[in-house]
Amino acid sequence: MNRTARLYALVEELRAAAPRPLTVAALAARFEISTRTVQRDLQTLMDTGVPVRTTPGRGGGWSISPEMTLPPIHFTAEEASALTAALAAVGAATPYAGAARTAAQKIAASMTGPASAAARELAARIVARPTRTDSEIRTAVERALTHNVALRLSYTDASGRETDRVVEPSGLLTAEGRWYLIAWCRTRRAGRGFRLDRITAATPTDEQARPHNLTDLLLGSTATDAIRPTTLASLAPQSAQAFGVPGLERGGGP
Repeated sequence: MNRTARLYALVEELRAAAPRPLTVAALAARFEISTRTVQRDLQTLMDTGVPVRTTPGRGGGWSISPEMTLPPIHFTAEEASALTAALAAVGAATPYAGAARTAAQKIAASMTGPASAAARELAARIVARPTRTDSEIRTAVERALTHNVALRLSYTDASGRETDRVVEPSGLLTAEGRWYLIAWCRTRRAGRGFRLDRITAATPTDEQARPHNLTDLLLGSTATDAIRPTTLASLAPQSAQAFGVPGLERGGGP
């Protein structure tokens, strides 16, 4: 068994035993390798973001949270190449760029032979044009969306006017190469779109955000005769037009 296959097998062995921990000695016996190799493999899993943890003392050992990982997904070579290429196109300013980068590394590590070489070559031929978005602001937006909390932000619109407000994030919109935070603005009492590269400061609060329908927020600033789409997938072109993309400056409006 090569090392890549063994790493995946280790994860599945820990998942099968969860929440009961397994000792290094038991894992070494299971895979017929040394305890030193097991320790090194477990450290590698930790370094790549796999939620494995160790519990010291009698009855302790290594375990994994099954809720935090996915079972093995068997991609074809073409599917793995497509995912690797798509993730390679994620720029540093894209929301969840860090997670996308580690996901790409895991996919690439799981591939061997010609398929791996083809995927890496394809990814190397994709260039993402960088955009200006502060990493701390992006992280704050990600945290607010993930934990469903209100976000305190400062925003500068196209005319250079800066406003401060608290918003309740609902989702993200990408249009014409830009990313927008779609949120309920407590100041305007309406749905608003905020271009991420025009947010000058953002801090998650400890206030829980109320649930808002993303479609309703996207359509909140459209003309009265706007046609409500039947699915969110078909909403993107209409929503971009509704918010005035590429300007999308309703975030700073009344």
